[in-house]
Amino acid sequence: MGPKQEPKKPHSNGSAAAARKAEKVVRYRECRRNHAASIGGYAVDGCREFMAAGEEGTPAALRCAACSCHRSFHKREVDPPPDAATPCDCSSVSTHSRRS
Repeated sequence: MGPKQEPKKPHSNGSAAAARKAEKVVRYRECRRNHAASIGGYAVDGCREFMAAGEEGTPAALRCAACSCHRSFHKREVDPPPDAATPCDCSSVSTHSRRS
């Protein structure tokens, strides 16, 4: 048997800094939990934005302090990174001409 080889580690050439720069900002907005689903109705509690009930990394961080629902019930919005290219405006008029 030959000598053991250690697994290759990724080189730190600034790619971690670039990854942090390209991170998207995620926000959790209004609660969409249907509190009346068990009786066949529809009622939301009116919680306007997710507020973590605990420190990041703890189970309490996934509960909302205002409505005590899990974070997954809240509307998720993702903001693109500030240096991202602007998305295509698909509503623009096509440049192809139509023949009748």
